[in-house]
Amino acid sequence: MAFELPALPYAKDAFGDLISAETFDFHHGKHHNAYVVKANELVAADPALQGKSLVELIRSSKGGLFNQVGQIWNHTFYWLGLSPEPTKPSAELQAKIDEAFGSTDELIAKLQAEGVGHFGSGWAALVLENGKLAVKSYHDADTPVAYEGVQPLFILDVWEHAYYIDYRNARPVYAEKLLKNAINWDFVSQNLDGEGVSRADQPA
Repeated sequence: MAFELPALPYAKDAFGDLISAETFDFHHGKHHNAYVVKANELVAADPALQGKSLVELIRSSKGGLFNQVGQIWNHTFYWLGLSPEPTKPSAELQAKIDEAFGSTDELIAKLQAEGVGHFGSGWAALVLENGKLAVKSYHDADTPVAYEGVQPLFILDVWEHAYYIDYRNARPVYAEKLLKNAINWDFVSQNLDGEGVSRADQPA
């Protein structure tokens, strides 16, 4: 069975000007889909790759295939981590946020700084390591899935195609607006169970 482009968990116009329908058309419909198409081509051409899930391929591949499957997972997790409706961290997540960063505002500021300060393309992520929250950067198609002991909770896309239509080159404005207004805290809280990786996986 070929990998598929997952449907968005909300309507393309659900975010208004925050993320335009046009951005979803290009970012989800073209960029994300292109990774799916290319990954399927590479897997179909090599019998040794077949029968592995998306996550299994991320953890066993390098080079071109890693880039494609890593980007499929990253983008899927990114879409799931956004919400057009206001949400709040669970009590358990809030306690961990307060312990690690002092407050939710400080966490958002840390994620924003990580994303804005990231040189080139990539991702800023909130992860759980050894029971504590941490903010990490992943360059290009790199992904928290590839690292043992890292439990992803949330990921922010800072590739230019994530924001150029709506914000042109103003990555800081994009990062601030999304982080302050569009995090799906219900999803982030749910991922404290350690199953976050599986929520953006696809079967072989």
